[in-house]
Amino acid sequence: MKISNRKDKAYELGVKNFLKFAYSQKVENQKIPCPCTQCNNFCNQTKTVVEDHLLTQGIRKSYTRWIHHGEQFRHQNCGDSTKHGDGEEDSDTEDLNDMLHDIGTAQWGDNWAGREESTDDSLNANHSDTNNFLKLLEDAKKELYPGNHFYSKLSFVVTLLHLKTMSGWTIKSFNALLEIFRHALPPEATVPKSFADAKKLIQDLGFKSEKIHACVNDCVLFRKENENFDTCPNLNCKEPRYKMAGSRVPRKVLRYFPLKPRLQRLYTHKEIASDMRWHKEKCVHDDNIMRHPADSEAWKHFDRLHPDFAVDPRNVRLGLATDGFNPFGTMSSAYSIWPIYLVPYNLPPWKCMRDPFFFLSMLIPGPKSPGNEIAVYMEPLIDELNEMWLGVETYDAYSGKKFDLRAALLWTINDFPAYAMLSGWSTKGYQACPICMVETTCVHLPHRKKLCYTGHRRFLPIDHSWRREKKPFDGNVDFRNPVAPLSGNEILDQVQNMEVNFGKTKAQSNAKKRKRSESGLNWTKKSCFFELPYWADLLLRHNLDLMHVSKNVSEAVIATIMDIENKTKDHWLCRQDLKDLGLKKELHLIPNGDSYIMPHACYSLTKEEKKKVCEFLNSVKYLDGFASNICRCIKNGQFQISGMKSHDFHIFIQRLLPLAIRGSLTKEVRQVLFELSEFFKKLCARTLHREVLEELGQKIAVILCKLERLFPPAFFDIMMHLMVHLPAEAILGGPAQYRWMFPFER
Repeated sequence: MKISNRKDKAYELGVKNFLKFAYSQKVENQKIPCPCTQCNNFCNQTKTVVEDHLLTQGIRKSYTRWIHHGEQFRHQNCGDSTKHGDGEEDSDTEDLNDMLHDIGTAQWGDNWAGREESTDDSLNANHSDTNNFLKLLEDAKKELYPGNHFYSKLSFVVTLLHLKTMSGWTIKSFNALLEIFRHALPPEATVPKSFADAKKLIQDLGFKSEKIHACVNDCVLFRKENENFDTCPNLNCKEPRYKMAGSRVPRKVLRYFPLKPRLQRLYTHKEIASDMRWHKEKCVHDDNIMRHPADSEAWKHFDRLHPDFAVDPRNVRLGLATDGFNPFGTMSSAYSIWPIYLVPYNLPPWKCMRDPFFFLSMLIPGPKSPGNEIAVYMEPLIDELNEMWLGVETYDAYSGKKFDLRAALLWTINDFPAYAMLSGWSTKGYQACPICMVETTCVHLPHRKKLCYTGHRRFLPIDHSWRREKKPFDGNVDFRNPVAPLSGNEILDQVQNMEVNFGKTKAQSNAKKRKRSESGLNWTKKSCFFELPYWADLLLRHNLDLMHVSKNVSEAVIATIMDIENKTKDHWLCRQDLKDLGLKKELHLIPNGDSYIMPHACYSLTKEEKKKVCEFLNSVKYLDGFASNICRCIKNGQFQISGMKSHDFHIFIQRLLPLAIRGSLTKEVRQVLFELSEFFKKLCARTLHREVLEELGQKIAVILCKLERLFPPAFFDIMMHLMVHLPAEAILGGPAQYRWMFPFER
């Protein structure tokens, strides 16, 4: 029960009980944090002064758990109300004060509030830092304007900046909003004048970035042994570091955002610090069900190999994602910048993979993709990950104690070209599949001038009847065993002695074109992640991105059955390849004078059927947020579909395709497309069952073989082949929602 009247005898008794509790494990003359409304637990006072402050000024209403005085904090569930026992809600200012107090404790220890009187060198070593943080505390306690008890100067700015980030406001619109506030609020209101002033106000919260100079040809970073060089140390490059002689303006800059302070900051907030333990303390584990990466085989395998890491649930498991984009928002300007993101997997499902918990690790500058030289830019991150593997001292606001925080990188998330950049395995050519590697089945189509990836009968049971059939497939029997993926240590043995000279100089580019790996494999380099001591032991190092696989497969299906110009996998060049390969004679071109007649295929819709598909897609109504307006992509006059986005294809292949083609095509074609749709629907489920995934692994081999019997070889690009490996990866990594590119590309 709370007593608001300080003249009440019950209130005086409450103060005495509080002091008795606070000094139960302390000496009588020792100073303690004063919880009055003015000191706010930031100032240490004697017992007499604390009693006087509480009787004259009162205690903070939100301070119901005496965590700064020895009471154990009991975390409320995420769904619990934020209100306290008296029905009063914490203000943003009070929450921010708590956070700042925890940050101060984490930085300077339990007695940080009295640092100016302390003789401890650690408190006064960085005098400017402490002064800046003190100013930040003053802004946190300063009212936005007299009489406003809800927002302080700092909490108001932090809230606005948060809204700007979450809502995508431009700097211009943000400045305009600040101008409105300056006129609408009282003249005494401490509203910043511009976005720059707002950023300057919060810069002392931390999260500073490092600017690391880079060679213009991506040969090296000017750090460590290269820090004092004015030219590139690569003998084939020797490009100057700076734009002009005598200038200190670099030609290329990598912006690196240190990981350690960002992980440490997670534990300065009590609720988040508690959530970082969720994967072990609150997650309900079932050997047959996967709802979170913590349920995956890769996570469990890592814990078994590193029990010293797994014993503390606060140690962080990370995922790394990257993808290039054009910062100018126009395709007329060829520019590519590559952000590197890190995401912690310790959090519960409702917080994991959410924007507030994405860490921008670095911004790799353009104008071109870093390509194979991405390993050069990853050096500072690899160094810091090695440091985090050993542990760094961190304050845990939930327990009120310090501990050694460790972190490990579980896997990477990227599209297929970025897969090649990070793994070192070229995803082009005859050995494009990074799982099958040298066992990849590939056929060159001379007329189409493309490679097709077939031969999926090897994934069928050894006694399956289709293994003996010739005519419906490639004209040969197939009794090969399924491909067994290489372990990390086996891969390391292959690339251990590879020597690569990084850089995009003309001489180096020509050398790369002339010479491949001496082993005949598709390796272009040793992945930089093998510098991590645990990387070779991981079961799943690089994820096949289900988002892009689903998008490409869906696009190929739509383009082929709708016969979309320039996108279909079935045109006259494909038919000529069929004749050369001696396959599917019923689809061969028929000579007709100086031209040819292309026979209608069973997988192609007629004009009337195309019309029905377009009419159906135009008539579909979607739940708000379920899908975009796909009917905008329908060209009714031509009965074609174009302009669909990745999520549109995702929805189409899982939900719309079976309904769109009902009553169309042959029964055999419809059935296999229905099975393909069901495959993606089950694979993208938020809850995965091991037995279902094992069944999907068997079904997808049959589905691909059915497609081989019906569709031409040109239909089977590398994305079509990768489907056969997705169920096995789901068993290793868990639900796709934690391992695909949707959260990062949006």
